[in-house]
Amino acid sequence: MTHSGRDGDGGEVVPRAAAEPGRQRGRWRLDRPALVALLFGLLGVGYRLVLVLTTVPVSNSDEATFGLAALHIAQGREQPIFLYGQRYMGTLESYLAAPLLAVTGPSWPMLRLPVLALYALFLWLIHRLTRRIGSPWFATVVVGLLALGSERVVRDQVTAVGGRPEVKVAVLAMLLVVVALARGAVRHRTLAVGGFGLLAGVALWSDWLIVPYLAVAGLALVWTLRRELFGWAGLLLVVGFAVGLAPMIRDNLVAPPGQDSLSVLRGISGENGPVPPWSQRLGGGLLEGVPLAAGLCPVDGCARWQAWFGLLYPLLLVVAATFAGLAYRRASGRGDRVGPVVHLALLTGAALTLLAYVRSPLAATDPLGNARYLSVLQLSLPAVLWPLWVAAVAARRGTAGVAGRVAGVAATAVLGALAAGSLVVTVLFATTGADPGRVEERQARQLADTVHAAGLREVYGEYWTCNRLVFNTAEEVICAVVEGSLHPGQNRYPAYWWRLARAPRPGYVLAADAPADRRLRELLGDRAGAALLAEIGGFRVYHPPEPLRPWR
Repeated sequence: MTHSGRDGDGGEVVPRAAAEPGRQRGRWRLDRPALVALLFGLLGVGYRLVLVLTTVPVSNSDEATFGLAALHIAQGREQPIFLYGQRYMGTLESYLAAPLLAVTGPSWPMLRLPVLALYALFLWLIHRLTRRIGSPWFATVVVGLLALGSERVVRDQVTAVGGRPEVKVAVLAMLLVVVALARGAVRHRTLAVGGFGLLAGVALWSDWLIVPYLAVAGLALVWTLRRELFGWAGLLLVVGFAVGLAPMIRDNLVAPPGQDSLSVLRGISGENGPVPPWSQRLGGGLLEGVPLAAGLCPVDGCARWQAWFGLLYPLLLVVAATFAGLAYRRASGRGDRVGPVVHLALLTGAALTLLAYVRSPLAATDPLGNARYLSVLQLSLPAVLWPLWVAAVAARRGTAGVAGRVAGVAATAVLGALAAGSLVVTVLFATTGADPGRVEERQARQLADTVHAAGLREVYGEYWTCNRLVFNTAEEVICAVVEGSLHPGQNRYPAYWWRLARAPRPGYVLAADAPADRRLRELLGDRAGAALLAEIGGFRVYHPPEPLRPWR
């Protein structure tokens, strides 16, 4: 098994310049695997760019909250550290989008373009890392798999829903720093360590979901540097981490009691009511969550035959960890051993992430809605699939015995099934699966235009209506959230609720025949017909002749 300096596909040792993009006669050049990877990457980015420009996947109020934060940043009105009403998820995506929205105003494509750029950076970094701990052609295969994308996968890669795109980029950059330090490829080692700390701090501020990967990356750094961390390198590591985490530190110092990040997370992760048994949580996590996160299933769930990768995933983790452990024992020197170390770090990060997921009751009660929390498993794809690649190449080249050839055929079948399954689901989504979302997005815009044209400037609505309506109208229409009983709901930005409280005659925008709509018609009685202004796209727009606030 090789991790660097070889072609990694069963061939002989080759010069570093031939194994990776390098300089030749003063010019950068790309070898054939890198060129194919570049083609795959361009196809993946281009496919997602088309989706971004057509607002696919469909927008929602969670994403609109990031967009509104970006608008407020661009206008100099707010400098939010955390997403409104959610004091544990950083707003880096809002800050990245703010300059674009300052020029264009509210725009879903402009809001998503920085996230798309993060995806492109993710592909580049994972290609570089995979070449350094695997082989050139294997890195190409990894990029090819990640260029595909079902709706569940693409949603995490192009929509501004917080945290996951930027933290994956941060972890890959941190691991590349570890590899470079171990192989002596960094001129300013202490500055590189400071950059490692800065990336870790920013990632932790952005999304706590990445904690398992930050922990194992930190252990890999400790293994690499050892005594160096007791000097300037360790000091710069702490300083960089503190600078990256400074927004969170500042907010927690001034947060009201019980509103600091740790308290909020503790409250969210607290278990209310009966907890499903482990068997149900493991079933939801492995049979639904892992295949969805891998892009093997449509967004509405996995058929039984599509759950195979989830069943296989724990076995792949064990096999890959054993493979990396053996490679570590055979290697000599820190430079050769860093590859297996990074493999083990990625595998441990995946195992801890999966364990944290299946501990939650949501893994059993709502696996479809929460599979997004497993999107960071993409980071571990090179480590999980590496033994399959080595076995497949050895069998193809005839360098293995009978057992090795059988294992190689099985490994080739797994890799082929993974690629074919991802491709099929991607094609289905791109050709037909995106159509319902386009219809819904068009109706959401028509609803916003209808409400604005009716002269309404303050309305009440349900959670999944309000902030998207506000963003679509550039805050010319303000919406406050009510529940099905028409009592106050989850208002992420309290200023909207207080503005509605002062409105002389607010309107209502409610999903037709939903509990809130039925409650409003019940309160209006015979006046319901006169108060109804329009019905469009499954929504009803009301403007009662007198202000109606049943919670008072």
